[in-house]
Amino acid sequence: MSETTTHIPEEKARIGAPSIPGFTEEGEDLSPINDNGGSPLAGASTKAHSHGGGVGVPDSSRAGRLTSTNVDDFAKLTGREEDWRFTPLKRLKGLHTDELTGAAPKIELTGNDIAKLSVVAADDALNGVAHTPDDRVSANAWKYASETHVVTIPKNAEGAKATLRITGESLAAAAQHVIVVAEENSEATVVLDHVGSAVLAQNVEFDVQANARLTVISLQAWEDDAVHASSQQALVAAGASFKHIAVSFGGDLVRVNPSARFTGERAEIELYGLYFADAGQHLEHRLFVDHAVANCKSNVLYKGALQGKDAHTVWVGDVLIQKAAVGTDSYEANRNLVLTDGARADSVPNLEIETGLIDGAGHASTTGRFDDEHLFYLMARGIDEKTARRLVVRGFLNEIVQQIGDEALQERLTETIEEELAATSN
Repeated sequence: MSETTTHIPEEKARIGAPSIPGFTEEGEDLSPINDNGGSPLAGASTKAHSHGGGVGVPDSSRAGRLTSTNVDDFAKLTGREEDWRFTPLKRLKGLHTDELTGAAPKIELTGNDIAKLSVVAADDALNGVAHTPDDRVSANAWKYASETHVVTIPKNAEGAKATLRITGESLAAAAQHVIVVAEENSEATVVLDHVGSAVLAQNVEFDVQANARLTVISLQAWEDDAVHASSQQALVAAGASFKHIAVSFGGDLVRVNPSARFTGERAEIELYGLYFADAGQHLEHRLFVDHAVANCKSNVLYKGALQGKDAHTVWVGDVLIQKAAVGTDSYEANRNLVLTDGARADSVPNLEIETGLIDGAGHASTTGRFDDEHLFYLMARGIDEKTARRLVVRGFLNEIVQQIGDEALQERLTETIEEELAATSN
């Protein structure tokens, strides 16, 4: 596989009114069933107790997705649904069917004392500001989470650093709700460090207020028996920037769904991800970027490596550019490197555009084995094949590691990658 670097201006496939036959200046509605004239998450057929969705054909696109805090609004899962067709439901350990009454992982906050941690009731007004469940597991977590942990970065704070150590100590199915509020003009890095053993349905919401700059690293470093389904949604206000990095190594089944919606102009969203799947692991990431307003930018880049029998990764990227989102600049890419026979990577980039008045939009996906030219180049300079292969993989993943910006955490991830690669060599 030939790997390319995704620096947006050079790689991006530009899309605009002049380049698409029949695409007018006002754009073409690529979802004709979406006749609500407003939010893609609301419509005439929305149920009274729901917060959107229900428009047109169910699961036809992100524009028609039901959202609700009521788990009974969502049909029981069969595995044939578009959003669940890659997920082995039997391995969810009841997160989609059972009462989630187990003990949730404990949460401990460390950092530089700028961010504050509080606990509020499940019916507190803070719940739902940036998040409404859009699948059955997320709604089940909403129903059974007994409390909410809230991390607040104060207005005008600079250099805030907070690590939430989320430690699972039970395999009884549980629910959890976490909120991160980045108040106006604040700047912070928040790490969600998931460790231990758990069977967890989790909702995480990020309220990124005007001109705030929030970086989030969600690290899934579970033990081998863990099952984790996490819906992580963000609202990004005018002039704000939101950078989300998902890193998944541990667990039996991990499914992380990061979503981000623009609510004000001149904002920016970056979604990065790194995953390394071993034999038997299922690591799934489904992203959604909603360009609901004008003049915003987004960039998505996920990279993954797989090794071992029945190692399985899933990446689905959805970018929606609404009719009002003129001046949008967006790109998404997923790169997968298959290291051994018996591993499988599914990659599905999706792009919905409802206006032609954009600066650019595009997507890309590649899955393949080592680039023989890279190996030949290194081996021709006296490097043995085993070392050469490790260098190629290390360089492939390092682009994401460097996005983290925390030296200690980057070193930890580099060590984990080395351990994974050592297992490949044995």
